[in-house]
Amino acid sequence: MPASPTPPPEADGVFGAVLGQVREYAELLATEGTERGLIGPRETGRLWERHLLNCAVVDELLPDRGELVDIGSGAGLPGLVLAMMRPSLTVVLMDSMLRRCVFLDECAGQLGLENVRVVRGRADELAGSIRADVATARAVAPLDRLAGWAAGLLRPGGELLAIKGESAERELAEAKPVLRRLDARSAEVLRAGHGRVVPATTIVRVVITGRGREERADARRSRPGVA
Repeated sequence: MPASPTPPPEADGVFGAVLGQVREYAELLATEGTERGLIGPRETGRLWERHLLNCAVVDELLPDRGELVDIGSGAGLPGLVLAMMRPSLTVVLMDSMLRRCVFLDECAGQLGLENVRVVRGRADELAGSIRADVATARAVAPLDRLAGWAAGLLRPGGELLAIKGESAERELAEAKPVLRRLDARSAEVLRAGHGRVVPATTIVRVVITGRGREERADARRSRPGVA
C-alpha cells in the first residue's frame, strides 16, 4: 500500500499531465522524507492539501522561461513541485544542510527532472553567484530578512515570491523599511489558485530593482538562518 494519501479530486486539474510524477514525489516525501526528518510524521496525511497543491498554484505567477532559485528548499517545497509544473524553467534548489541537499538530488534523479540543480549553501553566502529571474521561499524566514537574501540572488527586475499564510499583510508592513532600502519597485500580497484550490495560496510578491547592497551586507552579518 502507498505511504502517501490518495490525491484529492482537484489534484488532477491542478497537476494535469504531471500528476503521476507528483504522486511519486508524494510517496518519496511520505517515506524517505519522513524517515530522514524532512517532513514531520503528522504532515503525511495532509501532504496534498497543505503542501503539494499549496505550492503548485504558484505556477500562475511564473514566467515561461528563465531561472528560478528556491531559497531554503528543504524537502523541495515549492522548488521540486514547480520544476515538475514548469519543465521549461531552470530550477536551482538551494539549502544549507547536506542531508537536505542529498535528498533533493535523489528526488530530482528519481523523478527524471533534468531542469533541476541542487546547490548547497546559505543565501547570504551565495549572493552574486546566482542571478535568477524568480526566487521562491516557503516557511524560511520573515519577509524583511528574506527580501535581503533574495536581492543578492536575483537579476535586476527579478521577483521574490514568498509563500505566506495569515501573517502576509503584517510581514509586508513590517518589511517596508527594508524594501525601501532595497529600492523595491513594488510589493504586494496576492492569492494564487482561486477556483483551483481551497484555500487559495497567499503570496507576497516583491520586485527587486538590483540595488540594495547595504541590505545584502546586513543579511551577511545577520545570524545564520535555515536557508
